[in-house]
Amino acid sequence: MAYESTAEPIKLGYLFDFRLPDGYPPEMRADLTRPFDLVFEQGRRQGIIDRPVEIVFREVEGLPKGTVKAVIDAYGELVDAGCLAVFGPHITDNAVPTREEIERRFRVPAINVSGSDDWLGEWTFALPQGSMTDEPVFWAHLLATGGHTEVGALVEQSLVGASYLENFRRACREQGIRIVAEAQIPQTAQDIGAAVRTLQDAKASAIVHCGFGFGVAMVSPALHALDWDPPRFMGTAFQNAWINPLLWQAFLGWTGVDQYDEGNAVGQRFLDDYETAYGRRPQYCVPVMNRDIATVLLHAFADAHPLSPRGVREAMERVKMLPAAAGAPGTRLSFGKWTRRGWMGAGYLVARRLDPDGQNSHLVARFGED
Repeated sequence: MAYESTAEPIKLGYLFDFRLPDGYPPEMRADLTRPFDLVFEQGRRQGIIDRPVEIVFREVEGLPKGTVKAVIDAYGELVDAGCLAVFGPHITDNAVPTREEIERRFRVPAINVSGSDDWLGEWTFALPQGSMTDEPVFWAHLLATGGHTEVGALVEQSLVGASYLENFRRACREQGIRIVAEAQIPQTAQDIGAAVRTLQDAKASAIVHCGFGFGVAMVSPALHALDWDPPRFMGTAFQNAWINPLLWQAFLGWTGVDQYDEGNAVGQRFLDDYETAYGRRPQYCVPVMNRDIATVLLHAFADAHPLSPRGVREAMERVKMLPAAAGAPGTRLSFGKWTRRGWMGAGYLVARRLDPDGQNSHLVARFGED
C-alpha cells in the first residue's frame, strides 16, 4: 500500500491595513485571496512546492483613518503565528514605520504594494502599486502630450502627498510644465471647495491629484459648483474606484494610473484559469497584481533553504525575470540583492479611465508610448 506523508503548511501572513466598508461585494473581497489560493494550488499540483500554503489574514484600520500601532501590532501577531513572510502593510504612512519594527525586532520578510522607496530595505520588498517617483513622471508625460503646460496640484496632507509633490515638481521642470498653484487638501473626504477654487483662480489648464485618494471624493462637487471641468489626472489612487460606487462616481472623468492591461497575455491566461476555478472574470488590477505577488512567493517558498524567514528572504532575491500578469505586455518579475522593487520595465504602469457603467475601465495610454 502506497504511503503519502504529510507536512505542516507554509504560513503566509496577509496584512490588510485598511478596513473595507460595509457592503463591500463578497466576490471582490474574495479577489484578495483567491489569486494566492489558485497560484499555490497550481504550484503544488506541478510539484513546485511539496506542501500547502495557509494564508493567515489580518484586517486592521491603519492610517489614514486608524493608527500605525494597530498595523505594527497585527504584524507581530502574524510573526507569532509562525508566518514565514507577510504580504503587507500596503499604505505608505503605515508601511514606512512598520519597516523600522521589521528590521528591529520581527525580521520576517515582507512584500507589499507601497509606492514609497522608503519602504524598501533588508527585509522589505515591493511590487509597488505605482510609485511616488514613477507616477509623477507619467503624469508629466500625459500632460505634455495633451498640451497642458500650466497645471494645478491638489496635495493630500500626508507622507504620500508630500512625496508625490516633490517628484512631480521635478518631472514638470523636465517637461517644461509650470505648476501655477498647489493647494493642500485633507486625506479624508471633506469640503475642499476653497482649494479647488485656488487652482481655478490661478488659471490651471489641468488638475493633478497627489495622494492616497480619499481626498478626491469631494473634488467633483467643488468643480460642479464652479462650473469648471478641466482635464484631471491622478495616480494609482485610481485603483480605489473598485472599493465602492461612491468612489467610482467621484473618479469619473479622471485619467488614472493603473496596472491592469487587457493586452497582457499572461494576465489573460491567468483570468482564464480564475474563471474556470471560480466562475467569474474580474478584469481589474487586484487579481493580476496578487497573482504576481503569489508567484514570487511560490518560487521563494520552493527555493528557501532552510524554510525559514531568512531562507525565504534570500530566495526572494533569487527570483528572476518571471513573466508578469500585471502591467503592459512584456513586464517581468525580478529581484536581487538590494533589488527590492520587482516589476521590471516602464510598462508596469498604464493610464486608464473609468466607464460610467460602474464596472469597467478602458486603456488610455501605456507609460512611454505617445
